[in-house]
Amino acid sequence: MTLLEAFLDVTAPWLSVFPQQRTFQRAVRQALGSLVCLGRRCLTRIIWTNGGQHDSWSADYFLHSRCQWDPQALFQPVLKQALEYCPSRLVGVAIDDTKLRKTGRCIPQTFYQRDPMSPPFHVNLVLGLRFLQASLLVPLHRNAPVGTRALPIRFQEVSRVKRPGKRATEEMLKDYKEAAKQKNLSRSFVDMGLQLRQELDHAGGQKKILVLTGDGSFCNRTCFGQIPERSVLLVRARKDAKLCFRAIASQDGPRRFYGTSKFTPESVRKDESCGWKTTKLFYGGKRRKIRYKEVPQVYWQRGAKQRPLRLIVIAPTPYRKSQSKRLYYRDPAYLLTTDLSSSTRQLLQIYFDRWQIEVNHREEKDTLGVGQAQLWNETSVPKQPVLSVAAYSALLLASLKAFGAERGAAYAELPKWRRSARRPSCLDLITLLRKEMTQQPALLASLGFQITDSDMVRAAAA
Repeated sequence: MTLLEAFLDVTAPWLSVFPQQRTFQRAVRQALGSLVCLGRRCLTRIIWTNGGQHDSWSADYFLHSRCQWDPQALFQPVLKQALEYCPSRLVGVAIDDTKLRKTGRCIPQTFYQRDPMSPPFHVNLVLGLRFLQASLLVPLHRNAPVGTRALPIRFQEVSRVKRPGKRATEEMLKDYKEAAKQKNLSRSFVDMGLQLRQELDHAGGQKKILVLTGDGSFCNRTCFGQIPERSVLLVRARKDAKLCFRAIASQDGPRRFYGTSKFTPESVRKDESCGWKTTKLFYGGKRRKIRYKEVPQVYWQRGAKQRPLRLIVIAPTPYRKSQSKRLYYRDPAYLLTTDLSSSTRQLLQIYFDRWQIEVNHREEKDTLGVGQAQLWNETSVPKQPVLSVAAYSALLLASLKAFGAERGAAYAELPKWRRSARRPSCLDLITLLRKEMTQQPALLASLGFQITDSDMVRAAAA
């Protein structure tokens, strides 16, 4: 099976998402064009790449503005087929938000937000869209010497509620404050967790435990307050969070629930009476030793209230920039989880694998140009990026189905400075897909188009 055949096989269930056969074909054409397009991923350049530069472009724009289809349903075939690569009882899903920069002021969903690339001594603002992404963490290191691959299974636009103007009435301000409480990033995280649990059950994972892992922005009372059934939360906590144990009736009184003695994750790390434990995790290309501390049955009064938690403290990891340089240490990490019974090693591996969603963000924006399409329609703006991310997710899954986890002989020869790469990169997959699309036009005949190398170069130069 070739990569193109596997991609068409993964996207074949998309037929039930769209109302007509022709809209399904147009969506698959746009998905393939967004992957193999050269240069900036504008919608007109994608149309030109697919050979439609002499046809009307209205239908491709109407696919997002007028056609009725659920963008999130594109990820359901990916989740169902990728679940066979997750044999463990715990299924890790990383959730994080990302920003797509925009320059047009007529896009309703855009707003000014903090630039994550701004220096620590000066906060910069950037105009753009905000999306909340969920990626399934596929543990490829169980059967091959490669790292975990993150497959996007959700990409949802989460814009903020716009503040009314200076002439707003008291009633309008009251409605705004109430809407801001119901529509924020933490509430979207909770809603997405519920949807992922339902989709996992629909995909055949009723007996699996969903592990929702995130960074410190999701370590709050909203996320801890509404966790779906058969799901656990694993997030990074502040080092100065005030934690405690359950109150002892003889010391704290019979009616008191929280203990009066408070402690912080930082104090646990410095406490020499609590010994360090060691385990081996796969990260950075091989299995490495990790030191950690574990404190079960703790309570966070201001965050999780009366829900029991488990605190995991990860020791600073030593590293050298080169063999002759001095020894440096990374910052320690403090994790809080609602899972009180699972193996600590499994939870730590899932949290270390969470970094792969950051790799997804980099490849989506830098390599695939998600968000570069120039759209302003209120319906089109949140739908077109989802189609591009769904195509990216289908491409990653197709590579696993066609060639497995490792980088085999089917891919292009690596340059001398990358001879040690074991896992195919996103650029490796795109290069191979371009080659197969130009050499196997019969596979594209059912979609009503064909691609040549000269067409891609002319579209990029236009």
